[in-house]
Amino acid sequence: MDTNNEKPDNPATIKKHVLIFPTLSLVVAIIAALVLVAAGLGTRIGLWNFRTGFTILGYGGYSGVIAVLASLAGIAASIRKKSFMGGIIAFLALVVGATVFALPLSWKLSAQRLPRIHDITTDIANPPGFVAVPPLRKDAPNSAEYGGPEVAAKQLQAYPDIKTLVLSLPADQAFALALDTANKMGWTIEATVPGEGRIEATDTTFWFGFKDDIVVRITPAGNRSLVDVRSESRVGISDVGTNARRIRAFLKRLEGRD
Repeated sequence: MDTNNEKPDNPATIKKHVLIFPTLSLVVAIIAALVLVAAGLGTRIGLWNFRTGFTILGYGGYSGVIAVLASLAGIAASIRKKSFMGGIIAFLALVVGATVFALPLSWKLSAQRLPRIHDITTDIANPPGFVAVPPLRKDAPNSAEYGGPEVAAKQLQAYPDIKTLVLSLPADQAFALALDTANKMGWTIEATVPGEGRIEATDTTFWFGFKDDIVVRITPAGNRSLVDVRSESRVGISDVGTNARRIRAFLKRLEGRD
């Protein structure tokens, strides 16, 4: 008499076996995603420094590759066994794994393509200076002083569009508009000096929680105003384009194009 509870050719047993690989690939993909999230979250709340966070980020990317390979095997097995559920699970694992792999890869490629600078300004000849922010940066590896001609040359090559904005508004109105725009972008305002046309602020990046400092300078030009912006990271040799994107977004909003 056969005492086995489940025969090898039992449909339920076969279905269960077919789902093993797809389910395993999804588990790996989820773990990879959690590693990716932890890399930034741990850095943001101070569990480790940003270099450790980047290392963990790399591990997350490698885990994503493993998840992709496992999901492809799961898809192949599901097709062979005609398991619709297995195919869905494996495809979900493929999407998650590919996303987890693509994010750090994209960051790495951008870091290789863009110059290793972290201080961007619309006026490289006379960049706006920080006055209120330096005490907040006393423990930061990056100096608040502008890097000079070498940094300017690299910026010109990578971001030729970052230039002074001319507004058809008197200085006081331009200042009020710039301050309102900075607030709407979620910046933490550190100082406002209308008499000097200077606004200083700090922006915190979403994922890793990096602190970047911004200074906006409004210069009267008859009935118009010249708006210059400078954005600098407190840590990191390369900002991977973050400061340039921030300045572009600010100027775009200021012009009313966003």
